[in-house]
Amino acid sequence: MAKKPENLTFEESLCELERIVSDLEQGDVSLDDALKQFERGIKLVRNSQGKLEQAQQKVAILLQEDEDASLTTYATEGE
Repeated sequence: MAKKPENLTFEESLCELERIVSDLEQGDVSLDDALKQFERGIKLVRNSQGKLEQAQQKVAILLQEDEDASLTTYATEGE
């Protein structure tokens, strides 16, 4: 059973959306299956948009806390 869109990461949602688009573009899907995939795709898009909006809000809040903050390159622990 497929995970609910709200339980997927943003990246997982994008991968599934790409697969759905590919399947639909090939045209080998029955009408009923195409409608189900389209409906799933819409749910994935809406959920992904919500996650993006949340991320944008977090960034805006963080930047408001220190208006003089500038963006710097992020160094991982291995570097």
